[in-house]
Amino acid sequence: MNEYGNALSGGLLIGLSAAILMVANGRVAGISGIAGRLLQGVQASTGALFILGLMAGPLLFRLVFGAWPVVTVTSSWPLLVAGGLLVGFGSRMGSGCTSGHGVVGLARLSRRSIAAVATFMAAAIVTVLVMGLLG
Repeated sequence: MNEYGNALSGGLLIGLSAAILMVANGRVAGISGIAGRLLQGVQASTGALFILGLMAGPLLFRLVFGAWPVVTVTSSWPLLVAGGLLVGFGSRMGSGCTSGHGVVGLARLSRRSIAAVATFMAAAIVTVLVMGLLG
């Protein structure tokens, strides 16, 4: 499978899982919200199952394709930790993360999610440009 096929398959599976959660549980699949409620002990069993399902993705990949997915991380640990903290802060400040706003919010034509995704994209474009200039 080429890189576009992997991305397409991943996107389809994310959309399918978000749709299943919405239909079966009436909940929006915002990963940051689910993880936050899990840490607070609210809807812990549902949140834990969802997070475990996410973490089981590589295992499913191995069962289907016979090899572990190849993941290459080129950034340093401090940069990854700083990025993770900023994503967590931004998702709480924006009342949702990329998955909640980008996958479910856009599909529901939520104006708040459209504004959030436009902000995510603008910030990502500026970050890539700045990082490219810095080398």
